[in-house]
Amino acid sequence: MEQVSAVKCFGGSQQQWTHQSTAVGCQMRFSIFLPPQAQSGPVPVLYWLSGLTCTDENFVTKAGAQRFAAETGVAIVAPDTSPRGEGVPDDPEGAYDFGLGAGFYVNATQEPWSKHYRMYDYIVDELPGIVAENFDVDAPRAGIFGHSMGGHGALTIGLRNPDRFRSISAFSPICSPLNCPWGEKALGGYLGNDRDAWANHDACALVGKAAVKTPLLVDQGDADGFLQEQLKPELLETACAANQHPLTLRMQPGYDHSYYFIASFVGDHVKHHAQALGA
Repeated sequence: MEQVSAVKCFGGSQQQWTHQSTAVGCQMRFSIFLPPQAQSGPVPVLYWLSGLTCTDENFVTKAGAQRFAAETGVAIVAPDTSPRGEGVPDDPEGAYDFGLGAGFYVNATQEPWSKHYRMYDYIVDELPGIVAENFDVDAPRAGIFGHSMGGHGALTIGLRNPDRFRSISAFSPICSPLNCPWGEKALGGYLGNDRDAWANHDACALVGKAAVKTPLLVDQGDADGFLQEQLKPELLETACAANQHPLTLRMQPGYDHSYYFIASFVGDHVKHHAQALGA
């Protein structure tokens, strides 16, 4: 663990760290906001998963979540979106929707991706372990949320790991990678042609298998340019209704896919998690 930076923010501390990851086999970087309440004892922790092309810094600098985290007394961890560094392969054509910055929060099984692209293990096991060991957080009281590709990650990881994450929410998530171009490219590349394996990373498929019906909060802008082709929240709505899985889907008029949208409603999401985690 090596600290890159630490700055005071809303009475707490916004920090950035690097460490050598065994899960993905390279150096990884993450950001963490520790609210002022962490100075007096362990606090609940939220994991934020960012979208395509992002690093750990986008959410930290654009969402404005620290204010709400300080008010409610929760920590927020923002990891990177993929492995990086020498020897980590990228999309051969340099596209933004696969490879670097586009790990899709899965464990790749196909070469050459399987050595490093193991973001599922990193988010579910390795990173929470590092956070619990090094920061004053109450590790069992954890929630997960994210945006776009990260919204997909939050929904799927949260649904599959209710023992690890007690609360789940998402902004503009890729609701069904089985049924959109981004998902077909990413899951096909990382996992191969077995669509049964893809279903383990599709929120619409997972709500029917969820051992715990953790309530889902999803915000989606109706002016989002990716809404119809890539995101398809109506599929999640249908799947949740069919499986009696609690979902609050809020279609927000006039909002797009950007961090302006996230910043407008991130306070609601932090409070949603804080309430579920007893903050």
